[in-house]
Amino acid sequence: MSGSNSSDASLARGPDLSARSAGATAPEEPLGLTVHTLPQAGDALAAMQRSRRGRWQMLGLLLVCAAPVIASYFTYYVIRPEGRRNFGELIEPQRPLPATLRATSPDGAPHLLDELRGQWLLVSAAGGACADNCRNNLYLQRQLRESMGRDKDRMDWVWLVTDDAPLSADIGPALAQATVLRAPQQEVQQWLAPAEGHALDEHVYVVDPQGNWMMRFPARLDRAGAARAKRDLERLLRASSSWDKAGREPLEPR
Repeated sequence: MSGSNSSDASLARGPDLSARSAGATAPEEPLGLTVHTLPQAGDALAAMQRSRRGRWQMLGLLLVCAAPVIASYFTYYVIRPEGRRNFGELIEPQRPLPATLRATSPDGAPHLLDELRGQWLLVSAAGGACADNCRNNLYLQRQLRESMGRDKDRMDWVWLVTDDAPLSADIGPALAQATVLRAPQQEVQQWLAPAEGHALDEHVYVVDPQGNWMMRFPARLDRAGAARAKRDLERLLRASSSWDKAGREPLEPR
């Protein structure tokens, strides 16, 4: 108990002040009010301006980097130009080429229409007499293909003869580079279709290398319209250049 009391007393007593009272009173030191060196106001302001300028520069850099993404989203979700920039009408859903549709060449040799897969196709369909619409389409098909320049070998132009009428002799020489096949109109119309109020032979149809009918140019295409159609075709060929090459590879079974 005595030890406990002595330790409690020592904690309560605090430091020994007897030495101070015994000796002479020491002069009290003044309270220190030293002011440490502060930055000049001008330096602080310049630092703030540099910091603010750095933040603006960083923000500007982020905006520059993000601008293409922002523009693409704005274009796709707000402007949505795809429906306006195409001259031809996109076909949705696309219609695959009928694998079993039988056709014959002018010399009577049998073919399957499926053999046309592997190239971009510009297709028209009309009877063998080939009236004005037919002749105009054939001319523009040839011109459009030629206008593709070095990419023209990735595209064929096709005339589907939809009846048994003999071919007009005077257009034979112009068809030297065309693919001409005779196929029943009823079966062709299960694949290709005109716009409402128009006939099958009034249009030029676009088929992709996989055999999908994917675009239809307006009826009774003229030269001004063909110039706009050319831009559509150039975009299609450019967009497919990474996977589509000239010529047909052996077809895979469908």
